[in-house]
Amino acid sequence: MSEDGGNARDGGNARDGAEPSLGAKTRRGLSWSLLGTVGTKAGSFALNLVLARLLAPRDFGVFAIALAAWAFLIHVNDAGIIAAVVQWRGKLEEMAPTAAVLAFISSALVYVACWFAAPYYAHLADSDAATGPIRLLCLVVVVDGITAVRSGSLMREFRQDTLVKANLVGLLCQAPVAVALALADFGPYSFVWGQVVASVVAGALIMRWADVPAEFGFDRAVARRLLRFGLPLAASLGIESVLLNADYVIVGHVLGTVAIGYYMIAFNVSSWVPTLIGQAIRYVSTAAFSRLAERDDPDSLAGGVRRSLPLLLAFVFPAAVLLATLAKPLLTFLYGARWTPGAAVLGYLALLMAVRMITSLTFDVLTAAGRTRATMWLNLAWVVVLVPALLTGVRIDGIRGVGAAHALVGAAVALPLALAALHRAGVRLGPAL
Repeated sequence: MSEDGGNARDGGNARDGAEPSLGAKTRRGLSWSLLGTVGTKAGSFALNLVLARLLAPRDFGVFAIALAAWAFLIHVNDAGIIAAVVQWRGKLEEMAPTAAVLAFISSALVYVACWFAAPYYAHLADSDAATGPIRLLCLVVVVDGITAVRSGSLMREFRQDTLVKANLVGLLCQAPVAVALALADFGPYSFVWGQVVASVVAGALIMRWADVPAEFGFDRAVARRLLRFGLPLAASLGIESVLLNADYVIVGHVLGTVAIGYYMIAFNVSSWVPTLIGQAIRYVSTAAFSRLAERDDPDSLAGGVRRSLPLLLAFVFPAAVLLATLAKPLLTFLYGARWTPGAAVLGYLALLMAVRMITSLTFDVLTAAGRTRATMWLNLAWVVVLVPALLTGVRIDGIRGVGAAHALVGAAVALPLALAALHRAGVRLGPAL
């Protein structure tokens, strides 16, 4: 994801007060992003281990339903403004006031829709008790809308260290709240209140630390440009969220809340690498690829992708093999014997994890190149095939059938489409392969 420009031979360090190269900025941003992701996810993992011993599988299942709703809304609530800020060709000051207004209005409208839709969604997942947690947890999307421009500006400027510090402070506030509520028998609300507190604290710090004036305005030309880029991306991310969360709804509808709890634990374990490595990469990849796409050399972007892909695969495939091989002893050791039913699906989800890592890199490249419509159509084709496959899989073989369907559709449908989309964008992967 990096290509040194200017002072490339100096190892990426600025000399004589010169502006650091793109490669240096990318490496610094990725280093901080990896550090922060490892720190926050290790903390979240430790918190989940504690809560797994204080709460029942049914509580995890109710939270999983609420989390699936949140995961969808957090991808669409800002109308793609965060990514638009990162990718913006021009000065940030000329678009920030309009972007701030659009992000807040969009997030507020999304939350209002969530409030009224929550009971119907919870009923569809056969978990009416999830209505309250959904409404509470999804307040986070409003916080995200308020901080959207500032979060995007930090990523654009490769100031991942600021985002890391804000998120770590949020996690430090989340843990005592969640554990205290779990001990007080608040069930799934233990998770939810912890998440809300973490989001509010981190959002307040981002608002304070980001060097973006608190200005609001509206420029129609800027708004059209932002929405032309952002809306297809928001739609694509929303569909991507359906891809990753439709399984919870389907498992709950067919098998019940306890089965969701087992499936959620397995899915969380399979997501370690996409979360630790993939999320860290995503904090810097769109900005780095966007800067490469701006260059006059048409091969700059393709070269950056070809250098990034082998490094990504070097992390992904060994992790997938280990997770598939050690599924049952791993779950038993970490969560206890009562969670071992989730081992039946973990091997398939490990394969899905590898596919997700490659497709996520593809989406970042296409976003940087301004091809947000391509990401939308790719995800739409994926979800159209996936949902019937999940319904068939869960009826044939329970949660293991869901995992098998996920892995099969990812490898046979999503991966070829992603590589074809890269080819159409001018990125040739032959040398990397």
